[in-house]
Amino acid sequence: MSRGIRLTNEELEYIRLFESVTGATARDCIIDNKFDRVIFVIKEGEAGMAIGKGGRNISLLRKITGKNYEVVEFSEDPIQFIKNALKPANVKEIRITKKPDGNMIAVVSVDIKDKGIAIGKNGRNIEKARTLAKRYFNISNVLIV
Repeated sequence: MSRGIRLTNEELEYIRLFESVTGATARDCIIDNKFDRVIFVIKEGEAGMAIGKGGRNISLLRKITGKNYEVVEFSEDPIQFIKNALKPANVKEIRITKKPDGNMIAVVSVDIKDKGIAIGKNGRNIEKARTLAKRYFNISNVLIV
């Protein structure tokens, strides 16, 4: 678990269920009521195991709880972590800059055809990237260009 992140009992219950169904290791769980989803940050290299063949594990979780699930592979590298959060969008480049006020921002360059994927319906994908970048690397904003 990352430093300073506290999980609620509800989030811990989701992690227990997720790990028992998938066999993957969840590092974190975020219940996102705004977009009606549960986001799991999982151990690097375990996305295939977490999702399951043909999405079987995620479908089973959805049937059990009625919630939507998203999985993001963790990385110690903030650039790779943001790329993982924006998958399947094709990210060309990410620049992390410290602003004069001390805040850090990530500027993400994506293929023009993938801009909609990176942003997501009603901004759901970019919001996920922003939440995770702030939570893990204290990056105050993620912008798509």
